[in-house]
Amino acid sequence: MRTMMKSKIHRARVTQVDLDYEGSITIDTSLMEASDILPFERVEVLNVNNGARFSTYAIEGEANSGIIGINGAAARLVAKGDIVLILSYCQVPDDEAISMTPSIVRVDSQNRIIEPLPMVPQWERIQKPVASSQ
Repeated sequence: MRTMMKSKIHRARVTQVDLDYEGSITIDTSLMEASDILPFERVEVLNVNNGARFSTYAIEGEANSGIIGINGAAARLVAKGDIVLILSYCQVPDDEAISMTPSIVRVDSQNRIIEPLPMVPQWERIQKPVASSQ
């Protein structure tokens, strides 16, 4: 078994922080659906602005609201406006891992979906030799 990246919301902007909430990350439901993240699923959050990394669980925010809210103790690791990557993982057998393709969703500065980003596994990328000029 291998632990593989299942999905990623790429460069989302934190829209709120709430230290007094019990914990978790609130994610716009439309982003959760597009990236295949379920309510209460464990996610890793990587803060591009300060390098902080933490694990928490996802909860649904209003669809199409653009909300990315960091709640509870993790709110000390971000500031409103920070850029974050939100990742989820799954465990798959070795023979399935090699062909697994994660869901990657890119968002704009308002956390609206730009486009899903198809992933091509590195081992499938074919480097064509450059023809030499003669």
